[in-house]
Amino acid sequence: MRTPTLRRRSLLWAPWLVALPGARALDRPQGPVVLTVGKAAFDMAMLERMKQRSIRTATPWYDSAREFTGPLLRDVLAAAGVPSAGSARFTALNDYRVEIPLEDAQRHDVILARLIDGKPIGVREKGPLFVMYPFDERPELRTSVHFSRCIWQLKSIEPPA
Repeated sequence: MRTPTLRRRSLLWAPWLVALPGARALDRPQGPVVLTVGKAAFDMAMLERMKQRSIRTATPWYDSAREFTGPLLRDVLAAAGVPSAGSARFTALNDYRVEIPLEDAQRHDVILARLIDGKPIGVREKGPLFVMYPFDERPELRTSVHFSRCIWQLKSIEPPA
């Protein structure tokens, strides 16, 4: 049986783990990686295990309001050890990129949607991950700037240097 001291040392030397002050290390993905955040990697099961939030909101991309479910963006960023200041580059599967101020994740309940109306989001339906703002809860977010930040088919987030 390992002692706590040896356990801490093993976490520091494992390159696939992210040691966070005051938090447990990020687990190693067991399935296909769906998102990288800096040097951290997430599979879908890791995102599913995080606290989930659902928002029902109308968007320009659907005829009616839809329910989007997934972890809060701020929780994913925190798990990856990303600071809350500055902006990050979000990149989609087709290499579309958008800069999002990290303050948005702190001020608004932005989610990384992995479900729409309770079903996984396929790549053809803008998945597997879709950044979604709570537009109906916060009507002041219904701007072209915030709509442009709703990147779908998200594959990576590059934190500020």
